[in-house]
Amino acid sequence: MFVKICGITNEEDALLAIAMGADCLGFNFVHGSPRKISTTEAESIIKRLPHGTVTVGIFKNENPDMIVSTVTQIGLSGAQLHGREPVSEVRWIRKRLPFVIQALQAEDPHLSSAGNSPADIILLDAQTPGGGRTFDWRLVNNAPSGIRLMIAGGLNPDNIEEAIRRTRPYGVDVATGVESKPGKKDASKMQKFIDIAKSVDKKSENVQKEKNSEDYDDESNASLIYDWADDGQ
Repeated sequence: MFVKICGITNEEDALLAIAMGADCLGFNFVHGSPRKISTTEAESIIKRLPHGTVTVGIFKNENPDMIVSTVTQIGLSGAQLHGREPVSEVRWIRKRLPFVIQALQAEDPHLSSAGNSPADIILLDAQTPGGGRTFDWRLVNNAPSGIRLMIAGGLNPDNIEEAIRRTRPYGVDVATGVESKPGKKDASKMQKFIDIAKSVDKKSENVQKEKNSEDYDDESNASLIYDWADDGQ
């Protein structure tokens, strides 16, 4: 399970998240967000992260040139587009960056066409991102199959297991649900969230392995059952 911790504003939270098993960190550059961070602050944190840490910058309806230059200059891995960027802009940005996440509202009537997006991951979020509210998880069924789907919106340690079991996403994204206050992570909540998200994934793998093993045993045993029709009599 790909786990992204978003709204990182300080080095301590960034290092803790990675140490606890997070796969990706998000730095919010959206104007008006309580988790907004300056590019200078983000760059300072990124330089202190372990080599290979996946990081993305969150942008909303920004100039594509600015997005690409910001990501490149401060050492981010990629961009997360959280506005109403048209496919042509997403494609232009993706050609210049190694990694792009495109966020859509779960209620978006065009969700069924998300497979046309050049983005590497489609993120389904609630109507008000960062508001701490979930969306109707049944809306995931409107997304096309074959895409990497990440869910966000009101996720927290208490509902993440149910969310994963009901939506079967590629990844999960959390900010508010693991905070003590806007922009400051709660270490206990963050650890619990990551542990549960990873364990649910492993449980699903084990269940599938057990099922495959049972199917194999059934097939093996079937060959040992005496069949009078094979006796030639």
